Amino acid sequence: MTEPRWCIGCHDPFGRDRALTVLVEDDLVVLVPPPGASAVLSAQQTRSLGLVLDQAADRADEVRAG
Repeated sequence: MTEPRWCIGCHDPFGRDRALTVLVEDDLVVLVPPPGASAVLSAQQTRSLGLVLDQAADRADEVRAG
């Protein structure tokens, strides 16, 4: 089964387009930052990240419950 994966568009501190990746590996939620390990998010991107983290947490709970 392919692990669930979401990407949230963002920018680095220099204004270049980047993406923050959220994935579920077993029963863990993993955040993969863009190169340089900084992500600058707008208010809307922050709300999108919150929704994605909720979905990832639900998936991790499903995996844990078996």
